[in-house]
Amino acid sequence: MSTPEATRAGGSFNYPEVGATRLGPLPDGYRHLHYRTRIGRGRAAFDAAGTAVTTWRMHRLSGTRVRAASAWAQPGTVVEVAIGVGPLRIPARCRVVWARYDRDRTGFGYGAVTGHPLHGEESFVVDMREDGSVWFTVMAFSRPNRWYTRAAGPLVPLIQHAYTRRLGRTLRRLTGSPFRPSASFPASRRRPARPAGRRSSRRRTA
Repeated sequence: MSTPEATRAGGSFNYPEVGATRLGPLPDGYRHLHYRTRIGRGRAAFDAAGTAVTTWRMHRLSGTRVRAASAWAQPGTVVEVAIGVGPLRIPARCRVVWARYDRDRTGFGYGAVTGHPLHGEESFVVDMREDGSVWFTVMAFSRPNRWYTRAAGPLVPLIQHAYTRRLGRTLRRLTGSPFRPSASFPASRRRPARPAGRRSSRRRTA
């Protein structure tokens, strides 16, 4: 369970739109990522994938070092992830904003805190549809917060998208599902901040 000391050590969220990955829509002024892929079928697949997502196992099996203040994702839990190899690993500290444990939907969202190389939030959700198919969805909004993430420019969203695809492959292995092409929406486009007084002209996508 997340302790008050761990929460204080985690720092404050470094962006104002806390919780947007749960309630939507994703805020303007950030790069958006929306990735969805089928990872299996049936209750056993859903349970296995949901547990892997909310106990950090999915991240660890995908090559990410994870230190968390609790064994399960729950609001307030401080999580430190490190991606890379050896001395090139970059630590990034987050705090869980929300968590959901429903019969047909499981997942959580966490947000960047002080010192994170990015501003923003990311969510990981497993859901089972009426036809029994099990899907994994990642949603995120982010923008650079350090000189090296600003200098990397378009490489950052490419790396993010590649990593989410790896997460999907990890879950397919866990559920025993054969590889299936994913339905994904790259994080290569940045939604600019909307000028005051101008209405948004968002297009609906199927």
